[in-house]
Amino acid sequence: MKSALVVSKNFLERIGEPTSRFYSDFLAYQNGEITHAELRARLPHVAIIGDSVCTAVYISSVLNTFWRARRCCGNNWFLNTNPPPAGIRSVSKRLAEFIPFVAVECAGIGALVDREHERQNFFRRILGTRNFSGQISQLLQSPRFPDLILISIGHNNVDWAWRCPPYELDAPETRLSRQSKEFRQNYARQIRRLVERARIEKRRVAVIVYGLVNFESYFKGREVAERLRASDSSLYPHLETTYKYLTSFRPAYRRNLIRLAAMVNEELRAMVEELNREPEPHSNVQLRYSDALATADLGRVELLHPVDGWHASVEGHNLLAEAAFADLRPSLEFVGINRPSH
Repeated sequence: MKSALVVSKNFLERIGEPTSRFYSDFLAYQNGEITHAELRARLPHVAIIGDSVCTAVYISSVLNTFWRARRCCGNNWFLNTNPPPAGIRSVSKRLAEFIPFVAVECAGIGALVDREHERQNFFRRILGTRNFSGQISQLLQSPRFPDLILISIGHNNVDWAWRCPPYELDAPETRLSRQSKEFRQNYARQIRRLVERARIEKRRVAVIVYGLVNFESYFKGREVAERLRASDSSLYPHLETTYKYLTSFRPAYRRNLIRLAAMVNEELRAMVEELNREPEPHSNVQLRYSDALATADLGRVELLHPVDGWHASVEGHNLLAEAAFADLRPSLEFVGINRPSH
């Protein structure tokens, strides 16, 4: 799956205004001193790294799911180009209200926080999934490194019951602890790669590590969807299909999934604090942990997709966009993107 680059609508007209901070770049383009591609490169770039929580994918039949995974772009809480009223008021739309920029979407269905060169299973290979390391590699190889990088990944890693030996299903403490520690190690390795690359830039770069979504409230909405389907089988037609992909979504395993997600978020918070305490300062790099998604209330059934009752609906994406955007101000200010005060 290739990343998508989307430039803010009517950006030429906007930067052609004499009051625009990019007006001198616009004049250079008009005079033939720089190309259109060089002009776009001078705009701020904002990237998303993530899994299906960051996409508009939902689960149905195998072929339809495969088709959407290969073709889906935008229509999610980070990037949406559809006009209102049906369109999502995404983070990108909110940013574009006060500055033209380039959105870089790297997220994909099934993505894991992984070890580099780790072989993927058959399902992820046919989907063309890029795991965390692959998405990081793509950004590192990009000719225009982003100014702001949002990271929301790891939801597939908390499927603790997947391939779990029977004795650990009944006594999962050791497994949960091991998985959370391995998660942090793999995550930290990729963040170090990203920060080292950002350090060589001659401009400021901000990285936001979002905690995993609020699974405790999420499962409250999921339980409502299950009750509705029990009374009307036409609702949420692929509700049970979820269990083929995430064993731990089954009611018997949810409590420990919630626990593991909370453990993972504490590991992410500690990891960011540890990296920021390291002796060599990264004066041009800001690394932050955000609990904006981890504390968002996902308990309403309307936030779930009407087909699989798993992924976010349009309303769900709007809620995630509002939560994620609300915590962007410190990072935007660090890279010189100032939001209006009103």
